[in-house]
Amino acid sequence: MIQRIVLVKFAEDTTKEQLQEVVNRFQALQEHLEGVVEVQAGLNTGRNKEYQVVLMVRFENQEALDSYAVHPEHQAVAAYIREVGRVDSIGVDLNL
Repeated sequence: MIQRIVLVKFAEDTTKEQLQEVVNRFQALQEHLEGVVEVQAGLNTGRNKEYQVVLMVRFENQEALDSYAVHPEHQAVAAYIREVGRVDSIGVDLNL
């Protein structure tokens, strides 16, 4: 199993409503993707607010992760993230 974790930093003028919509759209991905065990997303509630959104997906295997990366539904969410002010992101994959 593989856990993908992404932290996303947005522009200062990105609204809380837009950030919540990123979370909502990301969570909806689970309905469209094969090989996904779990999807979690939320707004950063920690002290360090540099990265405002946390996205996590657990995949059955590497093939499912590879498929996710190019899937049209994932690409649509990524486009929305850029549209509402993505400044930076950090992604890591963990073998579980």
